[in-house]
Amino acid sequence: MNISVIGGVLVCGMILGVAGCTHYYRVTDPGSGKTYYTTDIHEDRGGAVKLKDERTMSTVTLQSSEVREISEDEYVAEVKGTGPIVIPPPAVQPPVATQPPATTAPMR
Repeated sequence: MNISVIGGVLVCGMILGVAGCTHYYRVTDPGSGKTYYTTDIHEDRGGAVKLKDERTMSTVTLQSSEVREISEDEYVAEVKGTGPIVIPPPAVQPPVATQPPATTAPMR
């Protein structure tokens, strides 16, 4: 078999393998409490983290940060601005106060 064909098949396989391996991150700045969502994080010298926030499309550098990997569903919901779906607990109705039946004196 031709070497270039084998090389082409290997390159295509690597591209397909890497394409499905996206990681999603929620990065929080503990000082300000701001939260950023990204798929790519770069660590700079001194421990700073540089990322591109997908909500604002701005590049952010944080000296101190908390990074957490999240699911694709949570990432998409947050980036689109819909937020996670939260189902509130059912409202409890207070019991209805019942009064005893009124007794009436017989009419004379």
